[in-house]
Amino acid sequence: MDQYWRARSTFTLWSFMLLALVYSGLQYAFGSLTGVARFDGALGIVLGLYVCSHPASNVLDLLFVEGGVGRHGSSDESGVIWYLLNLLVMLAGWLAVYIGILQFTT
Repeated sequence: MDQYWRARSTFTLWSFMLLALVYSGLQYAFGSLTGVARFDGALGIVLGLYVCSHPASNVLDLLFVEGGVGRHGSSDESGVIWYLLNLLVMLAGWLAVYIGILQFTT
């Protein structure tokens, strides 16, 4: 149960999003961080998939653990902000995966 609550932490989500954005920004600015493009690409893909796993886990928890979308009161403002934060983290993870794929294939 402890793992579930760590994934629901907004601090954790912001941290992972920042990590993915820093990686993506460094890759975009400097090209290769280690000098080996395949290693940089693999690192980006793994990092991006790991970052994306947390919002995906939150959606699965919403669907299966919390009784489905219809039962959850997501109309309040904090619920909408929580879903937007998950979406932003997912997009940052996808960006890291995309840049990792570009780096891996060059």
